[in-house]
Amino acid sequence: MAGSAAVAAPGPSAPRRLNVNVGVLGHIDSGKTALARALSTTGSTAAFDRAPQSRARGITLDLGFSCLRAPLPPHLGPGPGELQLTLVDCPGHASLIRTIIGGAQIIDLMMLVIDVTKGMQTQSAECLVIGQIACQKMVVVLNKIDLLPEGKRQAAIEKMTKKMQKTLENTKFQGCPIAAVAAKPGGPEAPETVNPLGVSELIEVLKSQAYLPTRDPTGPFLMAIDHCFSIKGQGTVMTGTVLSGSVSLGDNVEIPALKVTKKVKSMQMFHTPVTYAMQGDRVGVCVTQFDPKLLERGLICTPESLQTIHAAVISLKKIQYFRGALQTKAKFHITVGHETVMGRVMFFSPAPADFSKEPLENAFDFEKEYLYQEEYLSKGSKSSEENKENDQTGEGQLPRQQWALLEFEKPVTCPKFCLVIGSKLDTDIHANTCRLAFHGVLLQGMEDKNYVETFLPKLKVYKLKHKEGQVERVLDDYSVIGRSLFKKETNIQIFVGLKVKLSTGEDGVIEGGFGQSGKFKIRIPNGLKPDTKVFLTVPSKKKSKAGKGDTAKEDESSKVDSAQPVTISLLFKRYVFDTQKKMIQS
Repeated sequence: MAGSAAVAAPGPSAPRRLNVNVGVLGHIDSGKTALARALSTTGSTAAFDRAPQSRARGITLDLGFSCLRAPLPPHLGPGPGELQLTLVDCPGHASLIRTIIGGAQIIDLMMLVIDVTKGMQTQSAECLVIGQIACQKMVVVLNKIDLLPEGKRQAAIEKMTKKMQKTLENTKFQGCPIAAVAAKPGGPEAPETVNPLGVSELIEVLKSQAYLPTRDPTGPFLMAIDHCFSIKGQGTVMTGTVLSGSVSLGDNVEIPALKVTKKVKSMQMFHTPVTYAMQGDRVGVCVTQFDPKLLERGLICTPESLQTIHAAVISLKKIQYFRGALQTKAKFHITVGHETVMGRVMFFSPAPADFSKEPLENAFDFEKEYLYQEEYLSKGSKSSEENKENDQTGEGQLPRQQWALLEFEKPVTCPKFCLVIGSKLDTDIHANTCRLAFHGVLLQGMEDKNYVETFLPKLKVYKLKHKEGQVERVLDDYSVIGRSLFKKETNIQIFVGLKVKLSTGEDGVIEGGFGQSGKFKIRIPNGLKPDTKVFLTVPSKKKSKAGKGDTAKEDESSKVDSAQPVTISLLFKRYVFDTQKKMIQS
């Protein structure tokens, strides 16, 4: 790692270059690619849509990259230097939201492109959500101002600017700069000679927003590849962005998708040979030859630093714009690392007494007990209403942290503690709803295929069970017969010894079955209270209920009047992943 300092801060002769990744996001057809083209001076290999179907339709299908260089602004440090803004042009089609999520992990500054004639659209809102999860700063660009009649242009821009400020009020981008441009006046058909409007002003705004991103060269090397091609006699080149750690000439890197390890022969950054690259850099890495068709995009890393997992425990938050509940057992598209797979979720929360505990970052405590939830608890969710009823905290409050168990339909390869996003991508693209449902951090992956047997039993998630029955009659001062707590076919033996409570206040213990019809005997160690005994032995008005297995032959004096039965409550908890299904009472 000794070379890192030299490259980050070269000697007095070489000016330093600061790279800031700017994500260009927005609704389809808002003019993102035209804007990136107008801004950029150097094209990178993946830039400007290499997919033929994309050129034909004028739509970006892949993360395009290009870059723009400018003198280093004074607020970024003294001396000569160059600011390189790498423009990451993210696709705008709804179906390709997966790609954006893949790119969002490396974006320092986001440019949200809005068609000034249309304002916020569904995907603009989704891009805003992704930005809030993955990015610190944003600039809004109102594009296509050439479509506004000149006389009313300024007024229309001001109106849309106010509208956008209002939209951003409750987000972390409140008060961010808003610029108005026409990236390609006259539209796609206009000649290349037409000059864009407002772009040089936008470059000044971007320079003012650029900051020194926190880059960390330590930890395992991980790089997202977005383009792969071979050069005869040299090897295979993979271009992409370093997500974490660093890489030097001669290092071995693993391509997990191909299960091979290759040696780094040479590296380039925007056509300049380099010997070292670190987190946030955009680089081409040349390794010994392999078929580039095998790896169009994916990850490369320090050998054995990624995990391939079948399930995971994550901590998560619901995305506020997602309509509808997040329910346990539901399926979502889960984006982890650079893959999107279908997965099933099970939500759980702290035990009620721990609802207000400080959230635990980047760790999961397997010693603690957790409460199973039918759905993610949020204001107005069904489970939070129910929780109010049996709430031991008395507040009906929401927990400060919640988790989910994700079970993937096929294994995924990803780094530890990576960003996880759950979405409903099968929702109709044209429906005006946000399809991103939750985001979180992967805390523990399960690499064993048989994780259900080997791993899940360690996860102490419990359900609270509450059964109710009724006292059928008194046997003597210390015992009663109960009914309706169990089904006829239930094996009552497994409940023997569990504690119950009568609605009149006495504590009891289940002693065993009584007869064949699911009735049972309860011992009352401290004896029945006199009032209870009187209450339970009041002669009942003769009901015509005879014939339900209880024939009129039974002694009427000790039969309980069902108008006001004494109820029996049985409370216990059961761990969801306990193979023996033990019932536990505190």
